[in-house]
This record gives sequence, C-alpha cells and structure tokens, in this order.
Amino acid sequence: MIIGVPKEIKNNENRVAVTPAGAQEFIKKGHTVYVQTKAGDGSGFSDEEYKGAGAKILSTAKEVFDVAEMIVKVKEPIEQEYGLIRKDQLVFTYFHFASYEPLAHAMLKTGAVCLAYETVERPDRSLPLLVPMSEVAGRMSIQEGAKYLEKPLKGRGILLGGVPGVMPAKVLILGGGVVGTNAAKIAAGMGADVTITDVNLNRLRYLDDVMPKNVHTMASNDYVLRELVKTSDLIVGGVLIPGAKAPKLITRDMLKTMRPGTVLVDVAVDQGGCIETCKPTTHEDPTYIIDDIVHYCVANMPGAVPYTSTLALTNATLPYALKLANNGWKKACSENEDLKKGLNVVQGKVVYKAVADAFNLPYTSVEEIL
Repeated sequence: MIIGVPKEIKNNENRVAVTPAGAQEFIKKGHTVYVQTKAGDGSGFSDEEYKGAGAKILSTAKEVFDVAEMIVKVKEPIEQEYGLIRKDQLVFTYFHFASYEPLAHAMLKTGAVCLAYETVERPDRSLPLLVPMSEVAGRMSIQEGAKYLEKPLKGRGILLGGVPGVMPAKVLILGGGVVGTNAAKIAAGMGADVTITDVNLNRLRYLDDVMPKNVHTMASNDYVLRELVKTSDLIVGGVLIPGAKAPKLITRDMLKTMRPGTVLVDVAVDQGGCIETCKPTTHEDPTYIIDDIVHYCVANMPGAVPYTSTLALTNATLPYALKLANNGWKKACSENEDLKKGLNVVQGKVVYKAVADAFNLPYTSVEEIL
C-alpha cells in the first residue's frame, strides 16, 4: 500500500503521524511511504532521518494526498485540506466529528473512508489510540492550570502546592478516566488538595485505593458539582463519551458562584467540551475570561509537547496502521473489532451512530458497508 504522511497545519500543531522508525516498519512489510518535507521537524525528526528509513520526501501536501492510498495524520483535516482528499482514500487520524458539523459534511462529500483514532475501541471498552494523548493532556492540564493561576495571567495568585503554614490550592477534576487519573496524579504530586468526581462508583473505589491521601473521591451529580465549584481554584474537565459530544457539567450560571481568578481547563474541548462556556482556543491564544473566570480550552494540548506526544501516539497507532496497510481497510476492519469501531464515515455514509445522532444524519450500519 502507498502511505502518505502530510505535515500538520493546524495552529501550533507540531506532532507528526509517523516517525522514521514507523516508516521503516511499513517499508519492511513492502509498503511505500511518502512524507511531506519538514513534516517531522516540529517533533525533532528531520527529512534525512525519513530518507534513511527508506521513505520518499515530497514537497507539498497535494503531492502526498495525490499519491497515497492511506493518509495517516494526527489532527482532523482542516478546510484547506478538504479538497485534497479523494473518493475511496483511507484517512486514519483523530476526527472528533461530533464536535464539528462542517467536517462531517465535508468528509461525506469526499466519499473517503474516515477511520477515527478516538473511536477505535477494545472489547473492554478502552480506547487504545485516545489513551496516550489523554495521558499527555491530563498531565498537561495541571501544568497549564498551575501557570494560569498566577496573578499576572489573571489567576487567583495561588501556588498549587501551598507552602508550610499556607493551605494548598483546591483542584476539582471532572471524570475519573484516563485524563482525570493523570491530572490527579500530577496535582497530588505537586501537593494540591484534589477531588475527583465520577458517576461510576467502581471507578471511584479503584481511585480511592490507588491515589495518595490528598486525593478525595466524590460521586458526581449536579448538586455536588455546584457546591464544589464554589471553593475550587482549578477545575479540570475530563469527561468523554466515545465519539459523541461531551455532557455540559459546568453551566454558565455556576461561573458566578466561583471565586474570581478560578481557572477552568477543559480537556474535553475537542469533543465539544464539558464546560458550557468553553470554546476551542489555540496555543497561540490559549485563554479567555468570562465573569472573571480564566478559561483554558486548547483543542490540541499535546501539540505543545510534540516529541513526547508523537512517540506516545505512534507507539499506539502503528500496529493498527500496519494492519490496515497489510490487509486493506475492508479486510482489516472485518477481522478486527477494534478497527471496525473506528469507522465513522465511509464512502458518503455515516456508519458511527453517535455522529449520525449528533447532526440528525442518516445512519448506515457498519456491517452493511463491510
């Protein structure tokens, strides 16, 4: 198969979808890899390293899209890439369709096969291609939150871990999944007073067992959240419903009950966000303020630490990408349930129920397509 790796062009997105080591694995299996020039620069991988691995370098994204049977990306295609995607071309990347209707319509129009990292799902309901980036984003949420709590950045002016004789900051984490667990780990390590909320009592029991003593667990409901936000300094949103829009747990009216300078970090922003006042921002302009509350809503947080993120992501995606290249998407998805759940839009049809429901689009069962 011919694999194409274009340079990411989303604002401040420095990751790359295939490393030189990954390119070498494809080539060892008899595939051809075309990489757009400088695609790996932001992650620390030069064109020379790709050439050394056996990949071919092309000058423009158009050349890569024109020649490739499978495009491997990191972020969803943006407007200037829509026209480059061909009918029946396989695009393997993060799509997050449910959060952006124009993207869904654009991909339906192309007739391409859109296989989304974020909905590839194992039988135990874990999301193997979302996990590494959720780990990075969860850990980063505390790093960024601590920074924006500083007074010059309009925060409350509070040190996350406090000092002897001064209480530490209170951190509220919505969701006890991968994002929440990693956020709690870092916040607890910095000495903050941490509360994790979730609707799953078994998950809370597990977290209660493994987390240090400065992490507390609470069963989540509207009443509990309304009370907790009043005294929280940093609130991290990490709630995910695979392939669907995130539920709005922090509502506009709750902002008025928070202390001025409280910081909200919505890691769920690329799935629509779990904070009502959240809208996607960029690393260039990451925050905005509503009712004296600092909102940090960067939609590609791991893009700020591209070396770590690229290696973590490609460790997870490469085995699946090799299955697709070796067998073709149809056979690979028929034989592998994880990959089958990754199919979202196929040849002009929506085959993932949550995406169809989000925009009232006709739904076609993936079995019909396969």
